[in-house]
Amino acid sequence: MFSSILVPTDGSEHATRAAEHGAALARAFNATLHVIAVIDTRTAGGPFSGGDLDDETLDRMTADADETVTAVTDAVDAAGAVQTTIRTGNPVDEICTYRDDHDIDLIAMGTHGRTGVGRYLAGSVTESVVRQADVPVFTVRATEQSRETDSYDDILVPTDGSTSATAAVEPACEIAAQFDSRVHVLNVVNLSNVATGSEYTLPKDLIETLESQGETVTERIAAQVRASGVETVTQVVDGFPAADILDYAEENHIDLIAMGTTGRTGLNRFIMGSTTERVIRHADMPVLAVNARDQHGDEA
Repeated sequence: MFSSILVPTDGSEHATRAAEHGAALARAFNATLHVIAVIDTRTAGGPFSGGDLDDETLDRMTADADETVTAVTDAVDAAGAVQTTIRTGNPVDEICTYRDDHDIDLIAMGTHGRTGVGRYLAGSVTESVVRQADVPVFTVRATEQSRETDSYDDILVPTDGSTSATAAVEPACEIAAQFDSRVHVLNVVNLSNVATGSEYTLPKDLIETLESQGETVTERIAAQVRASGVETVTQVVDGFPAADILDYAEENHIDLIAMGTTGRTGLNRFIMGSTTERVIRHADMPVLAVNARDQHGDEA
């Protein structure tokens, strides 16, 4: 499924950790690894530069970017072809253009990064790429839990039953098949959407109805996962999506979370886009974000 993987880097620890995961996936899928550094002319020249840099500044930044790319390629074991490039411009635009020009199947990025001359704020860049990319984006923070790059024993797929959420299932299964992983399918009965105040207690029959719907949703996804030959478990919990996803991941030693980036709202539905962004910002383990904006229709 993944024959070409793109790793944007700004030289930060988070970007390097993402590159390590990108290389591990490249080894597993026998994929070509692409490493890109973008010289952000918008911030490097100051607020009134219009993006124009003098030759000396550009040469210095180019040398710095080349050093950054070399450090990343030296730090990872891609066990295959590695292509490198340095571009100048808006990081989000350049990353997405490179993705299109080289038929990239997966982007692996750090969620935080350096700032200043020659560096871009990786967090905002990553979130923008997640929103715009039509390929999965593997996001990584440099934490203790993201150190392990050669195995993803347990993969979590949260779902609200929407087609958008379901978009993450296939890539999650592909990774699970390569790493002999177990997939956890989680539905969160979103109490914030149905509770009207701290004094309001939800009727028991309403909660039971929402939990039953959640069980139907998770079992449908689990059946899809099992059909791909991957072991699966399901869970329905009551609470608040982002917090409960992170809690479940921590309690069950999840190695990777795979999520769609848009979803339903309303009873027992969470806004998958904003939930995914919160999970990306706070998860200690990698998060695979799958943008499903081009998919039409919802499953009941």
